[in-house]
Amino acid sequence: MKKSHKIAILILIVLIMDQALKIWIKTGFEYGEEIKILGMNWALLHFVENEGMAFGIELPGDYGKLVLSLFRLIAVGFLFYYLKLLLRSKAPLGLIACFGLILAGALGNIFDSAFYGMIFSKTPVHGGVATLFPDGAGYAGFLHGKVVDMFYFPMFEGFFPEWLPFWGGEHFLFFRPVFNVADAAITVGVLSLLFFHRDFFKGRTMNAEEEQTKAGPESAPGELTSDVSRAGTKTPPE
Repeated sequence: MKKSHKIAILILIVLIMDQALKIWIKTGFEYGEEIKILGMNWALLHFVENEGMAFGIELPGDYGKLVLSLFRLIAVGFLFYYLKLLLRSKAPLGLIACFGLILAGALGNIFDSAFYGMIFSKTPVHGGVATLFPDGAGYAGFLHGKVVDMFYFPMFEGFFPEWLPFWGGEHFLFFRPVFNVADAAITVGVLSLLFFHRDFFKGRTMNAEEEQTKAGPESAPGELTSDVSRAGTKTPPE
């Protein structure tokens, strides 16, 4: 199976998981409702919505929401383009998969922002659930929908020691943010890049002699060098 097909399947699986869980939560949970995952007190499905970025970070106002949505669209376009360069340069599958996860996560959240306001009714704050494809218009226009979050892992809490600057004596909760499958895909993709593909950030490429040996005598010298350099990655020997 071609690398491009494997990455397409990976992106599709993440998107299906992300959207299926969001639709189930959105249409089956009241706002703020939560249930334990496998009976664990520190692992919860907890329904909230946010206007902004991953893990509930927000930009203020309608213009902030629009700017964020447009930024996401630009980022998705760049990721598509960069994945194409990586595939053309025959980059390692693991590296391409990292960018595939980041792209899948960006697509999952941009779908919420772009379309959820148009296809869902507003979630009642005091009881009741939202409706998919309600009679009449949805709760918001294009690019103004809210992102659905549901994973909440309050593993432990306590108080910072008094001697600690700024936060001494204050209460803390770990892990406070509520997130979704798309957020998790982006996080896994970025962390995998940082821990397992550090050469990518150094822009290492093979020299022309190594590339010519790998590509064979019929390939033009430097043909792969251009593509690999543009992708900013290293092609390992087979």
